[in-house]
Amino acid sequence: MYILIIILLIIIIILFRSLNKRIRNLENEISKIREEQTGNRKEEIKDLPERQLFPLSEEIFEEKERSHDNKNTEEPNVKISPVFDFLKQNALAIAGIFTLVLGIGYFVKYAIDNNWLGEVSRAAIGFAAGAGIITTGHFLRKNYTVFASIITGGGIAVLYFTTTIAFREYHLFSQNAAFSITCFVTLVSIFLSYYYKSEILIIFSLFGGFLAPLMISTGQSNYPFLFIYITVINTGMLAIAFLKKWKSIGWISFIFTCIYLFYWTLTKTEINTVYFYVISYIIFYAFALQNYFTQKKLLPTDILMLILVNFTGIIGTVFIFKQLQYDPVIIFPVAFAIINGILLYREHSEKKFGSAHSIFSGIAVSLITAAFALQFSTHLITTVWAIESTLLLFIWKKTRLSIFRNFFYILFPLVIIAQIMTWVEYINSRNLKIIFNPVFLTSLVTVITIFINLSLLRKIHQKQKDSSFFENLFSAVSYAVIYIAILSEIIYHISDEPMIIIFTIGMLFTLYFIFIILLFRKRLEIAKILEYGLLYIFFSLIILNTIIAGSGIITRIIMKNVDLNYYFMYGLYLIPLIFTIIKIIPHSSFFTIKLSYWLLVTAIVTAVSMETHHIYLLTFSENIVGMKKLQEYFTLLYLPIIWAILASIFIYKGLKTDAREYAKAGFALLGVTIVKLYLYDVWKMDNVSRIIAFIILGFILLLSSFLFQRLKNIVVTMVEKKEEPDKTT
Repeated sequence: MYILIIILLIIIIILFRSLNKRIRNLENEISKIREEQTGNRKEEIKDLPERQLFPLSEEIFEEKERSHDNKNTEEPNVKISPVFDFLKQNALAIAGIFTLVLGIGYFVKYAIDNNWLGEVSRAAIGFAAGAGIITTGHFLRKNYTVFASIITGGGIAVLYFTTTIAFREYHLFSQNAAFSITCFVTLVSIFLSYYYKSEILIIFSLFGGFLAPLMISTGQSNYPFLFIYITVINTGMLAIAFLKKWKSIGWISFIFTCIYLFYWTLTKTEINTVYFYVISYIIFYAFALQNYFTQKKLLPTDILMLILVNFTGIIGTVFIFKQLQYDPVIIFPVAFAIINGILLYREHSEKKFGSAHSIFSGIAVSLITAAFALQFSTHLITTVWAIESTLLLFIWKKTRLSIFRNFFYILFPLVIIAQIMTWVEYINSRNLKIIFNPVFLTSLVTVITIFINLSLLRKIHQKQKDSSFFENLFSAVSYAVIYIAILSEIIYHISDEPMIIIFTIGMLFTLYFIFIILLFRKRLEIAKILEYGLLYIFFSLIILNTIIAGSGIITRIIMKNVDLNYYFMYGLYLIPLIFTIIKIIPHSSFFTIKLSYWLLVTAIVTAVSMETHHIYLLTFSENIVGMKKLQEYFTLLYLPIIWAILASIFIYKGLKTDAREYAKAGFALLGVTIVKLYLYDVWKMDNVSRIIAFIILGFILLLSSFLFQRLKNIVVTMVEKKEEPDKTT
């Protein structure tokens, strides 16, 4: 079997050499043909004008000029297509080196299983294979740069894994020795990437460098040593990023550093961690400002890095200070704000009021706002995310870069989730102060940022003259958050009251909240669909409020459980109801849907019926037993009369205003009244009540019929008068 494998390897080598020779011959022939063609066209090229010599360059130049002229009107695109292009073009090479590494691993495993090799020999083979792959990549680098980088990266991966296995499985090295070897491999890989000018290779190196501590970890937490090592890697990354202008390595380092820092902060909160947060802040802040100092501009990725660096730094440092009860917690937000303020002052002194000025001012104001909010013991994550989402929206408005809009779309749902988790604390909290408590102050920060977000979105829509589904959904969610934030605080502080009082106050607040939004709907630029929804919710809650809250309040007043003043408090719902019917609905598009007439009629009938019922019970009822008899008497005698009167009013309004749905609703109510009277009421009444009910109801029906005929005659007369001039002419 081994002889066959050796023969197969020899055949593969021979075929490779043969194919390689043919490829070189073809390359030589192609180069000769190109030289001949170039010599024949030299004279022709000399006579061509410059535009014909460099047509593509001219087109590119003109395109750049057009993009420069329109840079304030068109939104730049942040493209990641080069990444996908690289993966497409080098997929086979990546798969190949991955497969080769696996093949070497399986070969070593097979040799181990058959006891061919000892532990030292296994490690030696791994190191030799890694060095051999790196050497192969070195010789291929001149003609096949990208392929050589991938090959070299694979060799570096083999060295990392060999060191890990030799340390963990075979215990050939101590932890310090294994760590030294991984550091050496990292330094070699960074040197090779710089020497080869290969961004791909340094990406391999960074992944290996950041994963190396995990590979040789023994479970003991030597965090200071770990972060000294990470700081060294980040410093090298920063130097190469400035020398080679490679942006990807900064983002890789930032992600790994944040993961390590946050894990360390949560696992073992120590004050020493703050130093590494500050060092990391300085390194990545300098990385984000690379183009700002060299090219006098900020790229979208630079702006995003600035935002993330500032707010991740706040989250980590403030969390440590709060956990260890150090003061003041605002020291780092204020310090970061001062750093951004210095750059803002630089822009202002040079009278540059472009995007950089807006970004530095936005970050500085956001940090100051976060500092004051956190000083009042607001919740860290909710506060920072809420302010950061507003900052992203502000930068989107200033730069028109869709990347910030997309990140806002991602972050805002996280703000809502964090805020919901904050509200849950009302359940277990005791003796919170009114307003000045951590839960409500956190909600207040979220509410303020939401108002700013709504204002920014309105300004953006004024320029775009359109609004998307997400913006409408965002508005609805924003108002819901404001509503829940205030309602939760109210309910917490009245939680000792009877349930019916809590329900009544909550319902009253809800009705007034919706009423205020409807009242200022034009200034708030509420979308039509949201306006319809609010009106439907408003009238539905009116029906629910009068039936549940009103009846509950009356019952407890009669039972002497609550004071009469609560009924007057409950009755305050009539103010927004009457104002909405008289002032808001006539100037809205509420009646474009026919169902709206029926909902309004139902709300009015329910409110009038129930309030008449409540007043009747308060006037004549003395105890709970008498209340039940009065309720039955009112239902049998007075309720049909009230419904008949209301039905007549709706019929009259429908005929007079040509709003036929009112008339239909009036006739429907009249029909319900008659059916109720003949099928139910007449069998429950005594003779006197029956006579009174029939006489009054009959009179109302005759009056309604008379009014109907009268209005019909008036309409016919008006039509005839309009038609007479036409006949005479």
